[in-house]
Amino acid sequence: MDIYKINDIAELIEGNSYVGRGIVSGLTPDGTRAVSAYFIMGRSANSRNRVFVKKGDELFTEPFDASKVEDPSLIIYAAVRMRGNKLIVTNGDQTDTIYEGLEAGKDMTEALKARQFEPDAPNLTPRISSVLSFEDGGLSYEMSILKSIDAEGSGCARYTFSYPAKAGLGHFIHTYVCDGSPIPTFQGEPERVHTDDCIDCFTKCLWRALDENNKISLYVRYTDLKSGAYEDRIINKNL
Repeated sequence: MDIYKINDIAELIEGNSYVGRGIVSGLTPDGTRAVSAYFIMGRSANSRNRVFVKKGDELFTEPFDASKVEDPSLIIYAAVRMRGNKLIVTNGDQTDTIYEGLEAGKDMTEALKARQFEPDAPNLTPRISSVLSFEDGGLSYEMSILKSIDAEGSGCARYTFSYPAKAGLGHFIHTYVCDGSPIPTFQGEPERVHTDDCIDCFTKCLWRALDENNKISLYVRYTDLKSGAYEDRIINKNL
């Protein structure tokens, strides 16, 4: 087993009908830009009734058809926010928890002590998060997953992974292993994946790999380490 193998992210996803929500953080092969990606999938009509919408530099999930929203509590949230030199990406309203924690001088791990997995039994969906830190033209990033310690949701297991940026390497974490009832949660540490210097190539590769029936939206953002300027892409199935 090659523990340093870097995977093609499409090969990890293709043929898997439901990996849930996923985050990728990393650095382009040329070493000049931070890579951040977030996608959502859904099985229910309520989950599928969503689009990604940008407001300024921030990304939000919003209803595609507001008249059909059944329960907004776990599907409508800020997914991407910037606080100082830190880019926050998460799969829920813990984006705001981390943002407020950073304002109070806490790090991601400290801020997330106030949160746990989602209250959607029997799935008990994990909360996944990433914070990319830009400093002196360099990049480092952390990823987190909060998941139930058992099928009953009696306690929360908390995992944080910290990475120095390496050119061409990204880390990929997602909420589920595959479809099921209940849906099995992500196992182990974030998966090592190749990045791409071309944002359009990376975006298309990821979107095409996601299951056609269950994919909903994808956001990809490349940030220049020197200037802080970024370019991004949004794909919404509903649009």
